[in-house]
Amino acid sequence: MHADNGKGRLPDDQANLVVEVFRMLADATRVQVLWSLTDHEMSVNELAEHVGKPAPSVSQHLAKLRMARLVRTRREGTTIFYSLENDHVRQLVIDAVFNAEHAGPGVPGHHRGDSGLKAVAEPSRSRQRSAGR
Repeated sequence: MHADNGKGRLPDDQANLVVEVFRMLADATRVQVLWSLTDHEMSVNELAEHVGKPAPSVSQHLAKLRMARLVRTRREGTTIFYSLENDHVRQLVIDAVFNAEHAGPGVPGHHRGDSGLKAVAEPSRSRQRSAGR
């Protein structure tokens, strides 16, 4: 199943999956967890420390994110590492954060170039160059 780039209507099952993705993003802890994973994988304890929440709470959020196929796991010994499911999830999280920055006063950090996410800007520039061909 893939999204048609035309102006047509989304099939109901696909629209319901999109709603579930947005439902998962409608929680500040889950957004913090996903944002933490945009650069590299982390264990539950690392994520808990990073987002300032107890590990059991973070673990419950990760279970929901995993069921929604927004994160994946990798086991190394007794430690489970979490990462974003794919680049689409990464881009969705980054775009959501950048869009939210526009709601605040002043120039958003990602427009000032001081957000530390240079890698995100790089692909968009190459897409712009490709589109101009």
